[in-house]
Amino acid sequence: MPLRLEPRRAPSAAMGVLAPAIAVLLAMAAGVVLFSLLGYDGPSAIIAIFIEPATNPARWPDLGVKAAPLIIIAVGLSIGFRANVWNIGAEGQYIVGAICGGGVALATWGQDGAWILPAMIAAGVLGGMAYAAIPAALKTRLGVSEILVSLMLSYVAIQILNFLTTGPWKDPAGFNFPQTRIFTDAQTLPYLLNDGLTHLGVAIAPVIALAAWALLRFTRLGFDVTLVGLAPRAAAYAGVRRDRMVWFGLLAGGGCAGLAGVLEAAGPFQQLTPQFPVNYGFTAIIVAFLGRLNPLGVVVAGLVMAVSYVGGEIAQTTLRLPAAATAMFQAMMLFFLLATDVLIRHRLVWRAEGAKA
Repeated sequence: MPLRLEPRRAPSAAMGVLAPAIAVLLAMAAGVVLFSLLGYDGPSAIIAIFIEPATNPARWPDLGVKAAPLIIIAVGLSIGFRANVWNIGAEGQYIVGAICGGGVALATWGQDGAWILPAMIAAGVLGGMAYAAIPAALKTRLGVSEILVSLMLSYVAIQILNFLTTGPWKDPAGFNFPQTRIFTDAQTLPYLLNDGLTHLGVAIAPVIALAAWALLRFTRLGFDVTLVGLAPRAAAYAGVRRDRMVWFGLLAGGGCAGLAGVLEAAGPFQQLTPQFPVNYGFTAIIVAFLGRLNPLGVVVAGLVMAVSYVGGEIAQTTLRLPAAATAMFQAMMLFFLLATDVLIRHRLVWRAEGAKA
């Protein structure tokens, strides 16, 4: 009597909404067991990673700064994912956005003017979109997988950044360190609070999410995106062009990733260094699915993921947990989310060979 997966006749909509919360709780439970087996204080590790950042007001500015780029990138990715356009290269588009915005900063270094920061942001968005246009063109013209192209281009972007920060853009007064000049006041984001952390990008993130939600909810373009993803044949019958959705999905993801990149460069980093890639583009994929590809859900998921980032730093200093603990929890959240999704739509049954359903 083999164990089989059979589709459920009526999957619960409520369970679909609760699945991300279940995935987080399962990841926490698995973390307790795993860290205890490794010789750490498992319950204390979970408290440090998931509870302390959310309950300690002193850590809330850190959460906002960490969540902002994740939310912005994940919102863009969720638009493409809804249309079954799989942009896996947001990390590269994030880096290219920072490079393009940083290029404007270096070109105007020493100058002053209110136009400089908007020009940097525009350059970052356009740079991310241009980099995403490469897999879009190859997909629509030659049928090349956007998954592979966008992913591999991320590593190209890292090498471009390394070349620039160790070569033509290296700070001449930087004691030979691989970094650009530090951006001036006219080239950095203003702070919203006096904590020295909460910059303008933290406020931009929910605005981007709200705008994307409105687009998907109230516009014909948003309806077409959802229709192509759920019923491609019906979309083709209705005259929705698949190639158009590929371009829109990839450009939306690239533009948001580029925006996040330039905001990070002009915010927390205030320069470009080889350490700029911090895997926000890859982590945002988890955030998008944890938020159920809904821009408003992405805001909540981004905050949850930011908690794991900040909590991981706390656990490293207080409990001496390895730095990989954060990545492990993020991977477990994605694993349990996929597992719960399978069990929502299917059920496990023991059925003898040849038996009818």
